[in-house]
Amino acid sequence: MAVAFAAVLCIPAAAEQDGPGYSFGSTTGKNEACLTCHADSQKVKGASLINVTQYGHTTHARIGCPSCHEGVAPTHPTDGVRTPRANCQQCHTEVNSEYVTSIHAGKAACSGCHNPHKVESPREISGNEINQMCGGCHEKFKMSAKHGEWLPQADLHLYMLPCITCHTGSKNYFVSMYLVSTKNEGKLDKPEVATFAELRAMSGGADIIGLIDTNHDNYVSLTELRSFNRNSEHKTLRLQGMVTPETVSHKFEILDDRRNCTFCHGSGPGLMQTSFLSLPQENGTFRRVAVEKGAVLDALYGTPDFYLMGSNKNNTLSIIGLAVICGGLIMPIGHGFMRFLTRKNRMGKEHHS
Repeated sequence: MAVAFAAVLCIPAAAEQDGPGYSFGSTTGKNEACLTCHADSQKVKGASLINVTQYGHTTHARIGCPSCHEGVAPTHPTDGVRTPRANCQQCHTEVNSEYVTSIHAGKAACSGCHNPHKVESPREISGNEINQMCGGCHEKFKMSAKHGEWLPQADLHLYMLPCITCHTGSKNYFVSMYLVSTKNEGKLDKPEVATFAELRAMSGGADIIGLIDTNHDNYVSLTELRSFNRNSEHKTLRLQGMVTPETVSHKFEILDDRRNCTFCHGSGPGLMQTSFLSLPQENGTFRRVAVEKGAVLDALYGTPDFYLMGSNKNNTLSIIGLAVICGGLIMPIGHGFMRFLTRKNRMGKEHHS
């Protein structure tokens, strides 16, 4: 399935030719020259329209428009010539080497999943957005029916997991938590990730991290999680967890081991030790905030809406439980064994009587 990730870019040499209305003296100047028109909906429309807020934070913005659109004529756009575009593989060689060996190769171009004017790193994108990109080709209800042929509660899995968790060989999984609004129901009749504007209004215009991180130390403790979940003022918000890979891959494939429930549900407590709170930002990205280790193991007060059955097993408790079971069996087994050893004595007494 497709995914909206962008890798670190190389920086090709930008064009140095000047023309009327263009300022190539700096990267900022190069972008401003282009955005004079391309950020104005009255001058350009559709794919040519660029959201300055979303584009401004990207690596593409830092290297400048001419790095990907080299050789734009001074007479643009009146000359009617299509703007030249760089080939993504010129910079993303490693990503391309993965992608060409995947089941997507030849079926979708980079732009089918990535908007080059809104590229985001893995830390800046939510699992929900990843699945929305996949949904551009893979219709949700059809995918739910297809997965439902073998996967119990398929719609819940598709809602709670980024597609790349199961359909790439990505590594180092952790739990990413999002604030979802119970006011907003999506296409699957499930709560949607709360928007920046919605959270900003609830925080009274202050930094939205204060809704959970009350001491503003960029670290969410278990105590703060409990306080947030118990706060009646947040009754329309709740935390939703998604199992997300830290190291991503563009080699999309169908992996047999993902059909084994124990891949997630029997991984032990390691997966549940690391978690982050992902908060939406004004520029459309997400900000990652560290959460106290093991916090998601507190399913009662810490993360009441996230519980990954089987993955939070505790080996010590398993040993204690086994000891209790064995202890309970000692009496009936011991009693039966003693009766077996003394059967001759009992038979003798019965004979004499």
